[in-house]
Amino acid sequence: MIRIRFQAFKSSIFPLGLTVGLAAGLLTACGPSTPATPDKVDATDSAEAGYVAPPTLEGARRTANGISLSGKGAPDSDLRLGSPTGEVVMGRADGFGQWSATVPNEPGVRLFGLSTIHKGRTVQAEGYVMITEDGEVALLRAGAGARRLAAESSSPRILAVDVDREGGAVVSGVAAPSAGLNVRVDRITRGGGRADDSGHFFISLTGLLSTGNHDIQVAGEGGENAVSVATSPPAPLTYGPVRADRTPMGWRIDWMTPGGGVQTTLLIGGQGR
Repeated sequence: MIRIRFQAFKSSIFPLGLTVGLAAGLLTACGPSTPATPDKVDATDSAEAGYVAPPTLEGARRTANGISLSGKGAPDSDLRLGSPTGEVVMGRADGFGQWSATVPNEPGVRLFGLSTIHKGRTVQAEGYVMITEDGEVALLRAGAGARRLAAESSSPRILAVDVDREGGAVVSGVAAPSAGLNVRVDRITRGGGRADDSGHFFISLTGLLSTGNHDIQVAGEGGENAVSVATSPPAPLTYGPVRADRTPMGWRIDWMTPGGGVQTTLLIGGQGR
C-alpha cells in the first residue's frame, strides 16, 4: 500500500483492541399531488415516513470549552458523536433540524461517528468526523477525498491528499464555486473537474500514485496552488484503527475503512505556494 510519508514529530494512537470498534461503532450512515385513493395515500405516507435524512456536518469553531460543531439532521432528533475509545458527545437537533455539540479539547487526533436517533431509528452520517488538537475539523470518507471545513477561497487551495492501498489518490480542497480545475502531478496532467456550489473540489487522479516524491499542482479559474508530497506504505495499525502523526506539512492520518482496508489522509497545512 502506498502512503504519504513525512518525518513524524508527534503521534496520537488509539488504544489496542478497538479495530472492530471503528468498523462497527463508527458505522451502522414532494410537491402537491392529485387526489388519490386511500391505498395510494397510505403507501405514499408510509414511504415518506420511512425516510430519515442522515445528519450533516456544516460548521466548526473553537471555543473556551473545546470545538463547537454544527450541522443539520432530522428535526427534534437526538444527536450522537461516538469515538472508538468510548468517548461520547450528545446533542439534539431543534424543530428546524439545526444541531450543535461541543467536543472537549484533547491531545492528538480523534475520529467520531456521527449519527442521529429519530423516533427510535438511528441514522449514520457519511464518513468520520476528524478533530485535531489544533481545532482542525474534516470529514474523512472511505474511497474519497477528505472534506475539510475551511474558509471560502477565490483561488484554488489544496487542503488534503488521500491515498488508498493500491495507490489510487484523490486531491481535495477549495476554490471559487463551480471553478474548472486541472491537476498535474510532476508536470503531467492527471485529472480535472469542477468545484461544487460550496467551492469544494475532489479530483481523482488518473492512474496510480507511485512510491516517491511528487509535486502536485491544481490550476484553473482563479490561479494555482502546489504542494510537494512523498508516498510510502503506512506503519501497521498495531495499537488500534487509527494512527495520526504530526509532520512538517500537517497531520498524516492512517485509518481503517469500513471495508477493513487502510486509507491515508494527509491534511495539507502551511505548504501551499
